[in-house]
Amino acid sequence: MSTLRQITRSFLLAALAAVSFIGMSAASAADKALLTQDAEAALQSLYKTHPGAKTLGAQAVGVLVFPKIVRAGFIVGGSGGEGVLFKKEKVHSYYSSGSASVGLQAGAQSFAYAVFFLTEKDLKDFQNSKGWDIGAAPTVVVIDAGAGKELNTTTGKKGVYAFVFSQEGLMAGMALQGQKITKIK
Repeated sequence: MSTLRQITRSFLLAALAAVSFIGMSAASAADKALLTQDAEAALQSLYKTHPGAKTLGAQAVGVLVFPKIVRAGFIVGGSGGEGVLFKKEKVHSYYSSGSASVGLQAGAQSFAYAVFFLTEKDLKDFQNSKGWDIGAAPTVVVIDAGAGKELNTTTGKKGVYAFVFSQEGLMAGMALQGQKITKIK
């Protein structure tokens, strides 16, 4: 049992190191104008396909949009991408997202996601953190396509909502995963 734990821990540490390295090099080379354009286009696409997202966007004090996250893995996996935080429809700052996972998994996929912050407190908590772990935030509600169509000002009263959209590719399995979102300086 302890050998299995050591192997799992080693794989997870290796994956975290790889994702961190990839995220750091990508962040310094990112073309912010193109990233902003991609994030704006992704958000408009989300609004067209999920009316509930548009409702949340009108209420939100901030919207963090990752237009393309790439995820791949075979037993050990990882994902990464960059995004833009919009406040009142204007670019406020840039972020990177990375994750590592270990478990029964195989495949590759890409997707976009948007995180809607409905209160100043939730947005400030996110901005003041030294990397935000989305898996550990109990107030984050992930909305699927069906629920997004039913979302309105009455149902949208939690602090933080996330939409995952524009999925492509195939990734299957069950894995232990951690995701971190950090500001690009």
